[in-house]
Amino acid sequence: MLEILALIICFLVALIATPYIKKLAFRIGATDAPNGRKVHQEAMARIGGLAIYFAFLVGLVILQPESSYLLPMLIAGTIIILTGFMDDVKELSPKVKLLGQLAAAVVVIAGGVRIDFINLPFETQMQLGWLSIPLTLLWIIGITNAINLIDGLDGLAAGVSSIVLVTIASLAALQGNIFIVGMALILLGSTLGFLWHNFHPAKIFMGDTGSLFLGFMIAVISLLGFKNVTLFSLVVPVMVLAVPISDTFYAIVRRLVNNKPLSAPDKSHMHHCLLRIGYSHRQTVLLIYAMSALFGLAAVAFTLSTLWVALLVLTTVIIATELLAERIGLVNEEFRPVGKFLDRFNGTKRT
Repeated sequence: MLEILALIICFLVALIATPYIKKLAFRIGATDAPNGRKVHQEAMARIGGLAIYFAFLVGLVILQPESSYLLPMLIAGTIIILTGFMDDVKELSPKVKLLGQLAAAVVVIAGGVRIDFINLPFETQMQLGWLSIPLTLLWIIGITNAINLIDGLDGLAAGVSSIVLVTIASLAALQGNIFIVGMALILLGSTLGFLWHNFHPAKIFMGDTGSLFLGFMIAVISLLGFKNVTLFSLVVPVMVLAVPISDTFYAIVRRLVNNKPLSAPDKSHMHHCLLRIGYSHRQTVLLIYAMSALFGLAAVAFTLSTLWVALLVLTTVIIATELLAERIGLVNEEFRPVGKFLDRFNGTKRT
């Protein structure tokens, strides 16, 4: 199968290219110095995403996929790579970074990547009309930055992205969507080749070059891959990406509850919380990998299930996510509405 061959070659290209990218990073000053919010103790090269991008391009040459979406995706991906690279080298302002993301999103939207409708139960559809473009824009920008936000530990963003890509490729294969299978697999191979050098203790970081590119490409191919899922089409990519989405969602809630600006940085993301309650660096990464894999399995079960089973899976995922957030203090130690409700319920029952 050509897609598997492309995956292997992309893995090898990224594996071989990453040490050269590391040398380039130190030569041009694209390094990440330690500070109060970082967990590393020495300067690290941070444009490792270039290796993922180059390997991905090699994969495209091998597969030569035929789709009207390919050229817009390639142009937009290059815009994202340039935005991330410039930020890794010169530290762009948040507004300039957002402008680059908006430009890339507009390119793919103009190329036809849109959420035109949402499938609902009982063979019904909700046509979005004029809401199609802003909703698509919100999804692409949101997922791009969600992957960027979880890039806080060695191998975390690359590993979670790899698990997400395995899930996307599997679901696309079940639907017979060869284009999405091919795109997911070459991106997977490229990411795994980089992850070899990025897993703890990391020798190089992907930087915004990699996290923005991975987030953007995952956002686009997840839309293209799941828009025709029979039940609750938009729920499937949300479930697949539940780890980065929930981390971003609770970061917003945390800032609102604590009266802090939404753009304020902190050390209370999921990986920070797990480190704080006693897990090691490696244990934290592996635990979040396991969470991502469970969400991926839930997405597969959701897709293949009947309506009522799918609703049960969705409800279980939502409650489990909330309980986890409360358990590790993802908002703060006092914010545990579900836990307090269960405490009152159990107390009432005992009396």
